[in-house]
Amino acid sequence: MTITDIFKQVEEEKKDIQNLSIDELKNEMEQNSDLLLLDIREVQELVDLGTIPGAIHCARGMMEFWASPASPYFRDYFQENRRTVLFCAGGGRSVFATKALHAMGYTNVAHLEPGFSGWAKADEAVHD
Repeated sequence: MTITDIFKQVEEEKKDIQNLSIDELKNEMEQNSDLLLLDIREVQELVDLGTIPGAIHCARGMMEFWASPASPYFRDYFQENRRTVLFCAGGGRSVFATKALHAMGYTNVAHLEPGFSGWAKADEAVHD
Protein backbone atom coordinates (compact mmCIF):
# COMPACT_ATOMS: atom_id res chain seq x y z
CA MET A 1 0.00 0.00 0.00
CA THR A 2 1.28 3.46 -0.88
CA ILE A 3 1.10 6.16 1.77
CA THR A 4 -1.21 9.00 0.78
CA ASP A 5 0.29 12.30 -0.31
CA ILE A 6 -1.24 14.53 2.36
CA PHE A 7 -1.04 17.64 0.19
CA LYS A 8 -3.00 15.96 -2.60
CA GLN A 9 -5.55 14.84 -0.04
CA VAL A 10 -5.91 18.39 1.29
CA GLU A 11 -6.57 19.63 -2.25
CA GLU A 12 -9.21 16.93 -2.77
CA GLU A 13 -10.91 17.68 0.56
CA LYS A 14 -11.07 21.41 -0.27
CA LYS A 15 -13.53 20.60 -3.04
CA ASP A 16 -16.17 19.73 -0.44
CA ILE A 17 -15.85 22.75 1.87
CA GLN A 18 -15.98 26.53 1.75
CA ASN A 19 -12.51 28.03 1.33
CA LEU A 20 -12.28 31.70 2.30
CA SER A 21 -9.77 34.22 1.06
CA ILE A 22 -8.36 36.84 3.40
CA ASP A 23 -10.69 39.48 1.96
CA GLU A 24 -13.71 37.20 2.36
CA LEU A 25 -12.81 36.54 6.00
CA LYS A 26 -12.28 40.24 6.68
CA ASN A 27 -15.70 40.96 5.18
CA GLU A 28 -17.33 38.31 7.34
CA MET A 29 -15.56 39.67 10.43
CA GLU A 30 -16.95 43.15 9.67
CA GLN A 31 -20.47 41.95 8.84
CA ASN A 32 -21.04 39.28 11.51
CA SER A 33 -20.40 40.15 15.14
CA ASP A 34 -21.34 36.59 16.12
CA LEU A 35 -18.68 34.96 13.92
CA LEU A 36 -16.73 32.24 15.70
CA LEU A 37 -13.13 32.41 14.48
CA LEU A 38 -11.15 29.38 15.66
CA ASP A 39 -7.38 29.18 15.74
CA ILE A 40 -6.68 25.44 15.72
CA ARG A 41 -2.89 25.66 15.75
CA GLU A 42 -0.80 24.29 18.59
CA VAL A 43 -0.49 26.59 21.58
CA GLN A 44 3.21 27.19 20.92
CA GLU A 45 2.38 28.54 17.46
CA LEU A 46 0.00 30.99 19.08
CA VAL A 47 2.61 32.03 21.66
CA ASP A 48 5.38 32.42 19.09
CA LEU A 49 3.44 34.14 16.30
CA GLY A 50 0.25 35.64 17.72
CA THR A 51 -3.19 35.17 16.22
CA ILE A 52 -5.89 36.91 14.22
CA PRO A 53 -7.69 39.47 16.41
CA GLY A 54 -10.91 38.05 17.81
CA ALA A 55 -9.89 34.42 17.35
CA ILE A 56 -10.45 31.80 20.03
CA HIS A 57 -7.77 29.17 20.45
CA CYS A 58 -8.93 25.57 20.17
CA ALA A 59 -6.09 23.12 19.64
CA ARG A 60 -6.92 20.69 16.85
CA GLY A 61 -6.50 17.72 19.15
CA MET A 62 -9.37 18.86 21.40
CA MET A 63 -11.76 20.35 18.85
CA GLU A 64 -14.24 17.49 18.55
CA PHE A 65 -14.36 17.11 22.33
CA TRP A 66 -14.98 20.82 22.81
CA ALA A 67 -17.59 20.85 20.01
CA SER A 68 -19.65 17.89 21.26
CA PRO A 69 -22.47 18.84 23.66
CA ALA A 70 -22.25 15.28 25.07
CA SER A 71 -18.64 15.82 26.11
CA PRO A 72 -17.59 17.01 29.57
CA TYR A 73 -15.15 19.29 27.70
CA PHE A 74 -17.90 21.03 25.67
CA ARG A 75 -17.48 24.77 25.09
CA ASP A 76 -20.76 26.60 24.64
CA TYR A 77 -19.40 28.91 21.95
CA PHE A 78 -19.81 25.95 19.60
CA GLN A 79 -23.34 26.22 18.24
CA GLU A 80 -24.79 24.09 15.45
CA ASN A 81 -25.73 26.92 13.07
CA ARG A 82 -23.25 29.61 14.20
CA ARG A 83 -20.94 30.82 11.45
CA THR A 84 -17.59 29.25 12.28
CA VAL A 85 -14.33 29.86 10.43
CA LEU A 86 -11.23 27.84 11.24
CA PHE A 87 -7.60 28.51 10.50
CA CYS A 88 -4.25 26.85 11.05
CA ALA A 89 -0.79 27.87 9.90
CA GLY A 90 -1.05 27.10 6.20
CA GLY A 91 -4.60 25.94 5.55
CA GLY A 92 -4.09 22.16 5.74
CA ARG A 93 -5.15 21.17 9.25
CA SER A 94 -8.12 23.52 9.02
CA VAL A 95 -9.41 21.62 5.97
CA PHE A 96 -9.59 18.40 7.98
CA ALA A 97 -11.02 20.22 11.00
CA THR A 98 -13.73 21.84 8.88
CA LYS A 99 -14.65 18.44 7.48
CA ALA A 100 -14.78 17.02 11.03
CA LEU A 101 -17.19 19.72 12.20
CA HIS A 102 -19.39 19.11 9.15
CA ALA A 103 -19.41 15.39 9.97
CA MET A 104 -20.47 16.22 13.54
CA GLY A 105 -23.48 18.19 12.26
CA TYR A 106 -22.21 21.76 12.22
CA THR A 107 -23.77 23.43 9.18
CA ASN A 108 -22.10 26.81 8.70
CA VAL A 109 -18.35 26.11 8.72
CA ALA A 110 -15.49 27.30 6.51
CA HIS A 111 -11.74 27.70 6.70
CA LEU A 112 -9.23 30.41 5.85
CA GLU A 113 -7.49 28.94 2.81
CA PRO A 114 -4.12 30.72 3.12
CA GLY A 115 -4.08 30.13 6.88
CA PHE A 116 -2.46 32.33 9.48
CA SER A 117 0.76 32.47 7.46
CA GLY A 118 -1.08 34.00 4.52
CA TRP A 119 -2.85 36.42 6.85
CA ALA A 120 0.45 37.57 8.38
CA LYS A 121 2.23 37.78 5.00
CA ALA A 122 -0.56 40.07 3.79
CA ASP A 123 0.32 42.42 6.67
CA GLU A 124 -3.06 41.96 8.34
CA ALA A 125 -3.43 42.68 12.04
CA VAL A 126 -1.98 40.12 14.44
CA HIS A 127 -2.78 40.00 18.15
CA ASP A 128 -0.28 38.67 20.71
